[in-house]
Amino acid sequence: MKRRLIFSLLLIGVLLSGVTGGVALAQPGDKGQGHAPDQILVKFLAGTPEKVKSDVHGRQGGMVVDVISGIDVQVVKIPENKVGEKVRAYKGEAAVEFAEPDYVAEAVLTPSDPHFGTQWGMVKIQAPEAWNITQGSSAIKIAILDTGIDQNHEDLAAKIVANKNFTTSRSVDDKYGHGTHVAGIAAAITNNGKGVAGVGFTSSLMNGKVLGDTGSGYYSWIANGVIWAADNGAKVINMSLGGGSSSSTLENAVDYAWNKGVVLVAAAGNSNTDTFFYPAAYGNCTAVAATDQNDAKASFSNYGAWVDIAAPGVSIYSTMPNHKNRIGILNYGSLSGTSMAAPHVAGVAALVFAAKTGWTNGEVRTRVEASVDPTTGFSTTIGRVNAYKAVQ
Repeated sequence: MKRRLIFSLLLIGVLLSGVTGGVALAQPGDKGQGHAPDQILVKFLAGTPEKVKSDVHGRQGGMVVDVISGIDVQVVKIPENKVGEKVRAYKGEAAVEFAEPDYVAEAVLTPSDPHFGTQWGMVKIQAPEAWNITQGSSAIKIAILDTGIDQNHEDLAAKIVANKNFTTSRSVDDKYGHGTHVAGIAAAITNNGKGVAGVGFTSSLMNGKVLGDTGSGYYSWIANGVIWAADNGAKVINMSLGGGSSSSTLENAVDYAWNKGVVLVAAAGNSNTDTFFYPAAYGNCTAVAATDQNDAKASFSNYGAWVDIAAPGVSIYSTMPNHKNRIGILNYGSLSGTSMAAPHVAGVAALVFAAKTGWTNGEVRTRVEASVDPTTGFSTTIGRVNAYKAVQ
């Protein structure tokens, strides 16, 4: 398991390989900015009186529009295009613990042949052999924090036990296509004579919509989703998303969930670099790289000592929305990316929780990351997840 590190802010652009487009003001700020143009995240020192907080906001011209419960971070509306100025000003206040931009994260995928209909990843990670030992449990909830999940898909609808929308979209449904694909890999209805199988087999799904209908979302949306999932019984949180900027708010949310016994799994990113990608790079996240059918590093996959494990991520066949979506594939199709690798690991973690009753999240994470097969092409030694070994 990687050591906990404190990373400096890396103000680099957020990542989306493949499908993306211009983003309107009502959606997350454009990728040139990499953060919301008119809001920041502020946390006051513990015990700061409400009067002091109000006075600080009054001096700085900020208005609180949301509070991320559990970590007590305020989302503060400020004059547009004054982010840098206001972050510095809030940091200068004695009562403020930290202030930072509300960065943008995006879905991490690389679309490929939509007619590739073989779930080679399930065979590669020996999921069928694992299912002979355990088929998971509906009591084990996997929270998919993403663009939403198709609400009436034949292979998913019966698995969804909770829905919550943290974005400006008017619907909790998946209008983009990414979240539905991720959810199917993690826990599509299995052995039902329809569509595809999901690694988690009988595991339940929680749909936390933290990315909008263009595939991007603010870190505050993601942090709220992490807190919600942890507070509502998720044992595994999958985040097939990320950005290049570190954030105290997002890391605090990850730590909050970890301290509540959750295993957090995140995509390592698709830019073929060893540069940190968040939230995957945080110590309490399992960072997942992508491999191909030969257990070689996928050409697009990020890598480095901060990456914990690899999983199949090239031409992965899974569920897609049965309605119009931005990616443009209906019902079932293939996508590639570390976004597709991460839910393989999330599904395995759910199986281990079911097989090893009473195990802590630390024990489950260690087991998943240690029960691996060798890979090639990475700059460091990294294993590809093996479900059968993990649940033995």
